[in-house]
Amino acid sequence: MNSNEHSSGQTPIVIALCCFIVILALVVGVGLVTNLVVRHIVQTLPLWFGVAFGFRRSQATGWIALPFFLCWLALMVIVWLYLLGIARIITGHFSAVEIAMTIIVGAACLTGIVVFAGLKSFLSPAKAATAFVAMAVLQLACLRISFLPAIANR
Repeated sequence: MNSNEHSSGQTPIVIALCCFIVILALVVGVGLVTNLVVRHIVQTLPLWFGVAFGFRRSQATGWIALPFFLCWLALMVIVWLYLLGIARIITGHFSAVEIAMTIIVGAACLTGIVVFAGLKSFLSPAKAATAFVAMAVLQLACLRISFLPAIANR
């Protein structure tokens, strides 16, 4: 990475921290409570790109992390729509810890999205779109893989 691909502000660090909070909440919070640590590790693997690029202060950090924030925020909203009896897109039983983790994940994702919205991008539209689409595909693939029988109950 050359020097003009780095950002001098704190925004990439904040985005990295938001990604890390999501990882911790899902792997440690939900994973340990449900005994599905491996599944949650697989689901959150893409977020490590946001952490790594953010701590390197890469200008691509926002575009890399945005699809993660959007995906996980959407999933948390779906959980809350179910908990509030508004929609049954998903069903199940959620413990108090899992419910608390939805709030933490949602807050971290919202923070990441708001920080991204204030970010001045120095990436070309093509590079930004490529980063966004590639990370969105990766996140969706990891979610799908986490439901395979070899991983789903681990």
